[in-house]
Amino acid sequence: MTPRGVGYLPRMLTPKARGSLSERLLEAIRARPRDLAAVVGDEPESVDDEQIALWALYELHHHGFEDVDDALEWHPDLLALRRRLEDGFERRLRSRWPSPGPGFRTETFAEDFFAFVEGHDGASLAAHVQRTADVEQVLDLFRLRSVYHLKESDSTAWAVPRLRARTKAALVELLYDEYGAGDPDRVHAHLFARGLEACGLSSEYGAYVDDVPVEVLEQNNAMTLFGLHRRLRGAALGHLAAFEVTSSLPSRRMSQGIARLGLAQEMADYYDEHVEADAVHEQLAVRTICAGLLAEEPHLAGDVWFGAWSCLDLEDRLARRLLSEWAA
Repeated sequence: MTPRGVGYLPRMLTPKARGSLSERLLEAIRARPRDLAAVVGDEPESVDDEQIALWALYELHHHGFEDVDDALEWHPDLLALRRRLEDGFERRLRSRWPSPGPGFRTETFAEDFFAFVEGHDGASLAAHVQRTADVEQVLDLFRLRSVYHLKESDSTAWAVPRLRARTKAALVELLYDEYGAGDPDRVHAHLFARGLEACGLSSEYGAYVDDVPVEVLEQNNAMTLFGLHRRLRGAALGHLAAFEVTSSLPSRRMSQGIARLGLAQEMADYYDEHVEADAVHEQLAVRTICAGLLAEEPHLAGDVWFGAWSCLDLEDRLARRLLSEWAA
């Protein structure tokens, strides 16, 4: 038996339902797969219900669930339901996008992209942590972030076989760092797990999914949506680039806030790792990965901007919700 410890990723149990659709879906995949056909036509009763159902369907492609048969990963009824939920989710994401972006101009793409990101005036959780957050707020943020950080770049990695040689090589170069450059102890998900345990929190995969607001589910589902679909490879890489461009400075602020509050150095180490790494990654993601993709496939420019916008907008929605709740 594999010993438990930091970085150990046991398969989680299915999450709690958030409405009638997710309740029927989760019950069916746990115990009554013959009932799946009856669930396909169900409508979600809320965005929470929709997003936890979609997150669970996506999780079948990540680590799966201890209480669900692995054979259901490609069950046609589940794929039909997933497709329907994805269509509604993608339409909602696109409806929030106010502009098609600057298009693709080879000579100015990098400058256009950096200006696009800089021009997004969103709320900053990292600035709050740096200056004014209390310990419980920061621990709460770690719990929410764990839903993503314990699988980190896995969704983006699905894009690798969908790319041509130049872009593929650049993306693999970036992912090599994300996955520890060959050292399992330096895998970024492992570093975050170690930080969680040092802060007295659970490092088990999916431990806090039942506690996260819908904005966290949307963030994670958007990355999986983009990564799983070849047609959305441009959105996956645009999202990656925006994520990397907005990572280095916030990581520095997070590390400073952790030090201010006297929280575990292991968690500060995770963010310190990203201060330097992501300063390099942002250039690679924008100038080589996205620019390379568009040089080969310029028709994907709209999706690159859409993915970048979605990254920024979803983070802003989470930040505004948390800052509002913390101020209440």
